[in-house]
Amino acid sequence: MARLPRLTVAGYPHHVIQRGNDRQAVVRDDQDRQRLLDLWTEHAKTFKVAIHAWVIMDNHFHLLATPETQEGLPQMMQAVGRAYVRYFNLRHKRTGTLWEGRYRSNLIESERYLLACMVYIDLNPVRAGMVVRPEDHRWSSYRHSIGQSGDKLVTPHALYWALGNTPFAREAAYAALVQTGLSEQQRIELTKTALSGWALGSEAFVLELGQGTSRRLVPGKAGRPFKNSAP
Repeated sequence: MARLPRLTVAGYPHHVIQRGNDRQAVVRDDQDRQRLLDLWTEHAKTFKVAIHAWVIMDNHFHLLATPETQEGLPQMMQAVGRAYVRYFNLRHKRTGTLWEGRYRSNLIESERYLLACMVYIDLNPVRAGMVVRPEDHRWSSYRHSIGQSGDKLVTPHALYWALGNTPFAREAAYAALVQTGLSEQQRIELTKTALSGWALGSEAFVLELGQGTSRRLVPGKAGRPFKNSAP
């Protein structure tokens, strides 16, 4: 089956996943993690991409990002990807590809899924068994979101601001969301749609997106298409 073209729409949040080739590590130590973070910070500003949440795992990373322009997100990801691979290969005396093909991404409906996607990203190290609490993982935006550290990469989304009238109220409300966690259905939806590129949201959201593109936004129904036997 032909691979769908990646869909990027300015002004909408995108859930991005980039994996290491053959599940190999894309970071080997904190110096690598810091280099990746620095490149995001540099190129997100250059290409006008707002990063709302992020996490660096050992063999992949997640971003929740809203590009200001149609080209901003792919340009940022290309610039970061190329610069990081050059750095990584030189530092670790290796050659060849690092990434598992192109990055995966999908659009999500803010009102229904943006905060859930932030929670999903911040709980990734807990689900992987790397830490017991999300704040124990240094390499994510979670500690920034709950007021334990500053993070110049993060641009809070309007829905995060709406969690409270003061920084303390917002941070406490978001911490409570993470403590509550996600349902299994939410987790599956966020994972599958990001990897497949399908839009995640209500029927009205998908219809609105569809007015600006001919690309299919949701999977088709299973089974063979109906053939009209009439002459």
